[in-house]
Amino acid sequence: MPRVAVGGTFDPLHDGHRALLGRAYELSSDVVIGLTSNDLARNHPHPVADYSERKRELERYITDHFGVSPEIITLHDPYGAALTEPFDYIVISPETQPVAEKINELRMKRGMSEIEIVLVSFVLAEDGIPISSTRIKNGEIDLHGRLINDHEQR
Repeated sequence: MPRVAVGGTFDPLHDGHRALLGRAYELSSDVVIGLTSNDLARNHPHPVADYSERKRELERYITDHFGVSPEIITLHDPYGAALTEPFDYIVISPETQPVAEKINELRMKRGMSEIEIVLVSFVLAEDGIPISSTRIKNGEIDLHGRLINDHEQR
């Protein structure tokens, strides 16, 4: 069975994240989800929920939608287990493509095989701009990319 890597901060868990996770579980039920540690999440431009809250939400979503108990590991750097463990696929968004390419570069230097990169396009909000956690936290859109009227009136 293929082994799949996918990673992120997942705060809040929005339709773009759901597309990534959906693609990962289409490829295999053996998915390893790297969840950004609190320390690494401090680099985000907005406040991020605590690791335990994000992990709980991910576990609930994966169990409810894919019927499996997810394997979630803590990411202390952008690469995680992808530099040391065997994976067949890494599921990414355009935003994280440079990280996946760097992972493969570092794997090759270590004598490991490359991981096949599976690119999932951005999920667009109703205004045609990608859904992002930053836009949600700024009050522009909701988790599904619907515009929030208060923002339009500002």
